[in-house]
Amino acid sequence: MSSRIMVALRIAAPRDRVFDAFVGEIHLWWRPQPLFGFTRRDGGRLAIEPWLDGRFTESWPDGEVFEIGRVTHWEPGTRLGLGWRQASFTAGQSTQVMVGFETVGEQTRVTVEHHGWDSVPIESEARHRMPDALFLQRHGQWWQQLLAALRRRVVDGNAA
Repeated sequence: MSSRIMVALRIAAPRDRVFDAFVGEIHLWWRPQPLFGFTRRDGGRLAIEPWLDGRFTESWPDGEVFEIGRVTHWEPGTRLGLGWRQASFTAGQSTQVMVGFETVGEQTRVTVEHHGWDSVPIESEARHRMPDALFLQRHGQWWQQLLAALRRRVVDGNAA
């Protein structure tokens, strides 16, 4: 099985602006998906600490913080790497997200590669017993929706 999800989308804005929105405004454009939540709690706020080995977290008003992963690659305006774990993952289970930002004319192509799902068995709560192809397709569709929300945030200033 190829456990890689890859989606791309163009945004009519300079890549530094798109990168800054991806990292610094993630709490404004990210849309939770019940199937792929990091924890069983709702209403958390995502944040990425903007440096190599910075934390990628979800936090709640009561002070609880879940560390989703760490920044594994930090190249502002060009590339961002993130570790990705869900609360239901066991030791040794993790996935990685690599986000690329490339200038294409007057636009920025954002490419997300999410890989490592082969370390998470189908029986895992995170996989919902979906066959590999279906799980990767559904997760890829969610990434497409997320990138569309990022585009709306950057181009229109909308949080939704």
